[in-house]
Amino acid sequence: VKKAADLTKEMLDSGAWKETPFKPYNFLTTGEKVGGGYLHPLLKVRAEFRKILMQMGFHEMPTNKWVESSFWNFDSLFQPQSHPARDAHDTFFIKEPAATVSVPEDYYERVKEMHEKGGAGSIGYRYDFKREEAFKNLLRTHTTAVSSQMLYKLANQKGGFKPARYFSIDRVFRNETMDATHLCEFHQVEGLVADYNLSLGDLIGTIETFFKKIGITQLRFKPAFNPYTEPSMEIFGYHPDLKKWTEIGNSGMFRPEMLAPMGLPENVRVIAWGLSLERPTMIKYRIKNIRDLFGHKVEMARTRTAPICRFDDATVVAEEQEAC
Repeated sequence: VKKAADLTKEMLDSGAWKETPFKPYNFLTTGEKVGGGYLHPLLKVRAEFRKILMQMGFHEMPTNKWVESSFWNFDSLFQPQSHPARDAHDTFFIKEPAATVSVPEDYYERVKEMHEKGGAGSIGYRYDFKREEAFKNLLRTHTTAVSSQMLYKLANQKGGFKPARYFSIDRVFRNETMDATHLCEFHQVEGLVADYNLSLGDLIGTIETFFKKIGITQLRFKPAFNPYTEPSMEIFGYHPDLKKWTEIGNSGMFRPEMLAPMGLPENVRVIAWGLSLERPTMIKYRIKNIRDLFGHKVEMARTRTAPICRFDDATVVAEEQEAC
């Protein structure tokens, strides 16, 4: 009689297990090797960035909501409703539900007035602000949509405004043509500091501190334009492998037209900077095509064999070299 190797549900249901001969069990044998999971290179770099930013005193923002209203994604940032970035060829709009349910009504009215008539030293955009446009749902194009909500809460919290440092690392979506360096979805690293009487020097110093902690010491800043920051700067870093300067981020000081409707004190300034997570990951792991890093074409073997991500703090390295 062939002995059974397993006790099955059918045996238990029918009671056949009572008369079925079973093979003896060897409780000392070693079982099958359990295959563990592997962290994707992006997650390894993300974890390292989180650790660095927390060491610098930043608190992580909640970024688990990918769908945002146009109000938080664009209008609250003082980005006009006629801006090209708000067209369907640049932004993914949601069909169902197509519109958000609500936004803070008093804040909405202040934002509307800032767009239409101006304030805080600005004449505004001088156009008719449309509610239906502000209420459109979309896949967020930047994590600054979360930053604007955090700053609004910071201005209206119990006890009033208190200086804060926030950061986020999460996914954003843009309707872009995909190639070796661009995807329709990618990860944005963003940091901001809200405090009294901050200056451009504070912004540059904060950026330099962060990049030194990931081993980049040679930085250059170039004036740029952003709808919601003034002044604005592009950040360039020297790439030792490519032997050239490459753009690695963007930065600026949030405009008064954005901060005033939130209810922040007049002398509060907010400095902010951001970069993609994919670019430093590609440099770290020597990946030339972004589609080999993120998406359906990624080889699983690359994820299994990717080494631990470690960034050497340039300041610490310099101190150790001096000591030697």
